[in-house]
Amino acid sequence: MTPLPSMQPTGWFQVAWSADVGVGQVAPLHYFGRDLVAFRGHEGKVRVLDAHCRHLGANLAYGGCVVDDGIQCPFHGWVWNGEGRNVRIPYQDRPNKGRRIRSYPVTERNEAIYIWHDTAGREPLWQVPDRFEVLGQHIASRSYYPFGPDCRTRFERVSVHPQTIAENAVDPHHFRFVHRTPISPAVLREYTDDTTWSAKVGFGRRWLDGVDRPGDTLNTIEIYWCGLGVSFNGEHTREGVRVISICATPVDDTTSDIFAGYWIDDESGDFPQRLAVAKQALPQDIQIWDHQCYMDPPGLATSEAAGFKRLRAWARGFYPESDDPPQLTVAHGA
Repeated sequence: MTPLPSMQPTGWFQVAWSADVGVGQVAPLHYFGRDLVAFRGHEGKVRVLDAHCRHLGANLAYGGCVVDDGIQCPFHGWVWNGEGRNVRIPYQDRPNKGRRIRSYPVTERNEAIYIWHDTAGREPLWQVPDRFEVLGQHIASRSYYPFGPDCRTRFERVSVHPQTIAENAVDPHHFRFVHRTPISPAVLREYTDDTTWSAKVGFGRRWLDGVDRPGDTLNTIEIYWCGLGVSFNGEHTREGVRVISICATPVDDTTSDIFAGYWIDDESGDFPQRLAVAKQALPQDIQIWDHQCYMDPPGLATSEAAGFKRLRAWARGFYPESDDPPQLTVAHGA
């Protein structure tokens, strides 16, 4: 079996939904093979640290509490701020400035909490995009039903690498056999730079010629990837517009959690039915991914080879062993 690419890629990765961590709340996390703790301070800002207190190793996520200046350890009351610095020892007149817990840059956007992961310890090289703005004016101009509990989900410990999910962007033929579309869709437009991959895909006979018609979005999906951890699909069907986020975050060397969010435009009715339809495709993909082995090189048909090769070359830029990690400092949709 071909080894998976590194499960320590550089980029932004979702670790929770915003609604999962209320003001003053603490949440245990486990990603990239590490125990983490998320907490929302009294001022409303979310912080993420490695979970273990640098005093005697207690896990701050289990019994730790939010205080005015950070998170307090349940074992001896040591307080650590959002940057991982010890700011208070309740039985000593000064903090321990020599000890520090690893902290992670956090962005809260799209109803989600993301952390920046980079094994080299660099500050963020790009920003998390807004899910509507990057998908085009036909998406951004709509209004959407409230993003309630039924609109967000998480599939835990799926045996899949984030790159495998990204490869769906260059795999139109899987739609026929996994999602039962009558014919394979056509890739109408594709754009990539160091940190993003985007495409427009057309479904049905009206797009059989494979020619993009700017401004014509009916029966299309706009696909946008920002690194390997953040992706959005904007789908325009006859029933209306829906936006789906699919964000995979490595848990350990072989599994990822997949966060999926669904925004349904409110210009058409029957929200429950349209939401149910929007949720159908991802479990079909997960059934494949969860039992799939990684092939490198894969045996590809002539018509699909170029797309897969381009995407895998793009993905290699996010791995620690790459000679050319992404260097752009740009704000996409910020």
